[in-house]
Amino acid sequence: MNKRQLVDRMSAESGLTTKQSEKALNGLMDVIHTELSSGGTVSLIGFGVFRVTDRKSRMARNPKTGEEMEVKARKIPVFKAGSNLRQAVNSR
Repeated sequence: MNKRQLVDRMSAESGLTTKQSEKALNGLMDVIHTELSSGGTVSLIGFGVFRVTDRKSRMARNPKTGEEMEVKARKIPVFKAGSNLRQAVNSR
């Protein structure tokens, strides 16, 4: 499902117009983006938690040259599914 399909589905399920649904989804994405960018977490009980975690530096190979190189440490966004979401996925 892509963003357009998600907006259409939200509109159908909620009774909101497509424009209202798109605005709500964009707002949600903006809030998550802002919160994670500042190092925070977003917890939606039963659905899951969006958070930032540290990825350690590591050695890797350049696929073109085969040269060994260091991939620097960085922060990455992660999502951990909540219990209700895990149950819904596993019950199918």
